[in-house]
Amino acid sequence: MYNIIQTILIIDAILIIIAVMMQPSKQQDALNALSGGGGDLFSQQKKRGFEAFMEKVTVVLGIIFFVCALVLVYLSSH
Repeated sequence: MYNIIQTILIIDAILIIIAVMMQPSKQQDALNALSGGGGDLFSQQKKRGFEAFMEKVTVVLGIIFFVCALVLVYLSSH
């Protein structure tokens, strides 16, 4: 059981890396973080399409990662 969950954790970690690398670039957001971002205060738009899908995939993979990590901690302590 321990080895199966550890394998799932490793595969999930690789998928998280791939999902993060596939997300669209947010250079404007980084620029706003450095300059204060006052110009885009009222121009917030809801994410749509591929960007929204990749964000959801990343969140789901992150949840799976932490659940597997907690299960591994539990199994290794008992």
